[in-house]
Amino acid sequence: MADELPDVDDILDETGFAAAESVLTRRQAEVLALRERGYAQAAIAERLGTSRANISSVESTARDNVAKARETVAFADALAAPVRVTVEAGADLYDVPQQVYDACDEVDVKVPHTAPDLMKVINDAAGSAIDGREVGENLLISVTTDGTVQVRRQKDTD
Repeated sequence: MADELPDVDDILDETGFAAAESVLTRRQAEVLALRERGYAQAAIAERLGTSRANISSVESTARDNVAKARETVAFADALAAPVRVTVEAGADLYDVPQQVYDACDEVDVKVPHTAPDLMKVINDAAGSAIDGREVGENLLISVTTDGTVQVRRQKDTD
């Protein structure tokens, strides 16, 4: 079964993996590359000369590292965005698009969403922080210069 696995070096080269510039180790990248192509942990373990439990651990750590990297990029994007609107808990979701549009107008940033679409983007991104029309947690809505809207839950500072 292990003979059926593709050459992982080819996959990493094809996708442009550079260990020196990645949050993943080479082994983590190898495991993710093969798992994303549908290969079983046992087959990967056999090919790489280790145990299935080790592959499971490497995969779990790699996925955690990818999630942390995504969160870091989202944080950096929110910091760099020219538009940042804080929406207080208790606010009516229907009032939020106008707050965002007003803040965008101040710095000449265009939002490519109608008010209903923007409410959906915010609602989808905020998840359980919004119940019906009520914002249940403080949110930071940022808009990049290209109009990308990002929603982040703000941490309590109390």
